[in-house]
Amino acid sequence: MTSERQPATERRTYEPFTPPRRVLLGPGPSPVEERILQAMAAPLLGHLDPVFLRCMDEIQELLRFVFETTNRVTIPISATGSAGMEAALVNPIEPGDEVVVCIHGVFGERMLDIVGRCGGRPTAVRAEWGTPIDPEQIRAALASCSKPKAVAIVHAETSTGVLQDLKGLSEMAHDHGALLIVDAVTSLGGHPVGVDRNGIDVCYSGTQKCLGAPPGLAPVTFSERALEVIRNRQTKVQSWYLDISMVEKYWGGERTYHHTAPISMNYALREALQIVYEEGLEARWARHQRNHRALVAGVEAMGLAMNVAPPDRLWSLNAVRVPDGVDDGRVRARLLSDDQIEIGGGLGPLKGKIWRIGLMGSGSARQNVRLVLDALQRALQAEGFDCASGVEAAERVYESGAAS
Repeated sequence: MTSERQPATERRTYEPFTPPRRVLLGPGPSPVEERILQAMAAPLLGHLDPVFLRCMDEIQELLRFVFETTNRVTIPISATGSAGMEAALVNPIEPGDEVVVCIHGVFGERMLDIVGRCGGRPTAVRAEWGTPIDPEQIRAALASCSKPKAVAIVHAETSTGVLQDLKGLSEMAHDHGALLIVDAVTSLGGHPVGVDRNGIDVCYSGTQKCLGAPPGLAPVTFSERALEVIRNRQTKVQSWYLDISMVEKYWGGERTYHHTAPISMNYALREALQIVYEEGLEARWARHQRNHRALVAGVEAMGLAMNVAPPDRLWSLNAVRVPDGVDDGRVRARLLSDDQIEIGGGLGPLKGKIWRIGLMGSGSARQNVRLVLDALQRALQAEGFDCASGVEAAERVYESGAAS
C-alpha cells in the first residue's frame, strides 16, 4: 500500500480588529466616555481582593444615589439588562403566583414570557404601542386577582419611546399585598426614577443606556418588603445564578464566593457612576430633557412627526415616524455609511414605521442633536423627500435656556 502525504493546512492570518468610531445615537449602547474606557484598562484584581471589595462598596453607594434609595440590597448583576429583568422576576415569583404584567412594547412582552417561565399566572394589561398604560386598567386587573403577588411595568419602553408615569402605582399594588416591579433600563440616570419616593419594591436597569457604561452589568435594587417575600418562598428560585439570596452575600458583609465578578466591567461602572455623581442627578435629568426638546423641535421643523404624545415622551429615546414613501432601512444605512451615525429602527408592529433616536448619557449632547438633524435632512433628501433643516429650530430651544 502506498500512502500519500496530505498537504499542510494553511493557517489563517487574522488582522488586528479595529472597529470604526461610530456616533451611537440608537437605542443602546450609548457612547462611552474616554475616562470609562481607561478605567477598564486598569490592572485586574482578584474578586475578593480587599482593594476590589472597596470598589464594590463604592459601587453600591453610588447605585443607591442613582436609584434614589436606601435599599441594602442594591447591586450590579453580572450580566446584561435582560438578566436584571430575569433577576427581578424569578426571585419573588413562584409557580401559581398571580402577576399583573403591563405591556405597551417589546419589554412588557418579555416580562410576560419570563413570568410564564416561572410558572406564574399572568394577567396582562395592554396599551397600544406608543401610549402608556392606563392606571385604571391596572387597578381593575389587581381587583380581578384573588391574591396578586406583583405588578410588573416598564418605566421607559425602549421599543416605543414611551415614559410611564409611576405615581400611585405602589399604593395600588401594596393595597392588594402585591410588590411593584419596575423596568428602568432606559430611564435610570436620564429620568427621575425615585425608587423610595415611588415605593418601588424591585427595580432594575442596564449599564449601557443613560449611565453611559458599556453593556455587561445590570444594576438592581430590592426593598426589604421584596426580600421578605423572597425569604418566605416555598420553592427554590429557578435560577441558581440569579438567586439574590446567594448573590447578596457576595456583595454584603459576608463576601461569600458566588461567582467571579467581571472585574473590568465593575471598574467601568464605578467610573460611570462617579461621572453621574459629579454632574448631579437634577442637572443630568435637565440635560436629557433639554436635548430631547431641541431634537423634537428640529424634527418637527423638518416636517416629521413624533410617534408619542408630548406628556408621555422619553427624553432618552425619541421615536420619530418614518414619512410615507421613505424607506426606513435605506435612511439608516445612509446615516451609518455617510456620517458614522447609528440610529435604531422600529420593532414588532412599529418595524419600518419609526426611527428610534437615542440621546443617552454623554450622547445626550447639543452637538449630537445638531449632527443627527443635519445628517437626517441630507439622507431624506437623497431619498427624494424634500424637507427643511431642523438645526435652527433646535438652536432656538438652546438659546431660550428653557428645559421645559
